Amino acid sequence: MIHGLHHVSLKCRERAVYEKARDFYCRVLGMRVYREWETGMLIDTGAGYVEIFCNGEGETRQGAVRHLALACDNVDETAEAVRAAGYEIFVEPKDVLLPSDPPVRARVAFCRGALNEEIEFFDEKK
Repeated sequence: MIHGLHHVSLKCRERAVYEKARDFYCRVLGMRVYREWETGMLIDTGAGYVEIFCNGEGETRQGAVRHLALACDNVDETAEAVRAAGYEIFVEPKDVLLPSDPPVRARVAFCRGALNEEIEFFDEKK
């Protein structure tokens, strides 16, 4: 039935914040806009999409979704690019061992994006 994650959806209220989000995902992280319409866009991650609407209402806050995890090849370089663009890295790049069965080794870092969304950069070590 399910064969993958298609997209994660984010919302903002202001056009300036929407454009800041486009800049963050496209210029800073190197993704591209796949499709765009009057009130939103789909940004291609290479393995699914980040959908951003510019018609949100109310305050921006963390809800049931804790964070968006993006697979990357070099967590340290990605974190530096994000920091150089003026965004907060609130968990510095570090190696982790996830106590699953079987255990997973990865390098991770976390930042806050243009919409104050939490983003994890994740490089699973095989």
